[in-house]
Amino acid sequence: MRPGAGKPSAALGTVPRVAPQTLLRPRTRRPGGTGTGSDKPWHVIVLNDDHNTFEGVAFALSNVLPGVSYEQGLALANRIHNAGRAIVWSGQREQAELYWEQLRGHGLTMAPLEQ
Repeated sequence: MRPGAGKPSAALGTVPRVAPQTLLRPRTRRPGGTGTGSDKPWHVIVLNDDHNTFEGVAFALSNVLPGVSYEQGLALANRIHNAGRAIVWSGQREQAELYWEQLRGHGLTMAPLEQ
């Protein structure tokens, strides 16, 4: 008989040793961080001009922007007239671009999109 015969092998029945894993905390976003800013809303801004009437601006706003009634459009037109400009919608860039183009198509004077 060989030496060690009849005894369980040292390799059998043993658990291999593995280095303990390091647990990491989940990453959380800190307020005021230096992110890319891609989550900031884009603003659609209408400028005051001399060729659009209050009614025309209200019509365009109420027909293009969801949830804006004609009366709300008149209130926005008044704000545009008094302040020289007004943010009429804020949200995702693609939607802002669409609304910007549609309002410009109605003849409104538009500022560039702002974030």
